[in-house]
Amino acid sequence: MVIGFVIRSGLVVGAVYYSKKLGVWGSPEESEKFYNCVKSQLRPHVQTLEKQLPFEVPSLPQTGEVRFLAKHYYNQGVKNTFHFIEMLPCYAGQLAKKTKDTFNEFAQPPPKSSN
Repeated sequence: MVIGFVIRSGLVVGAVYYSKKLGVWGSPEESEKFYNCVKSQLRPHVQTLEKQLPFEVPSLPQTGEVRFLAKHYYNQGVKNTFHFIEMLPCYAGQLAKKTKDTFNEFAQPPPKSSN
């Protein structure tokens, strides 16, 4: 169990280190350069794959679209996180009530059967 955790942690750390070295986590210019590099390297493979597939594969989004989508989903994540934090007292109250009701139900003696 510990060895598996160490191996998985090492893989994650290695992936983050390598992606940082490639420029994924750098400045926006470095990230855009990396994206365009990957896009140009994948294009021949995608074209080969498109010929083999019976349906049309959509093209990779333009850099501006990727920026918009990244901002949009980041903002949605922030909004949903704050909504969850706002609702946390309500969720905690519901959990406490359900827990109390369940313990009260278990505390009741079983019904007597009539023979």
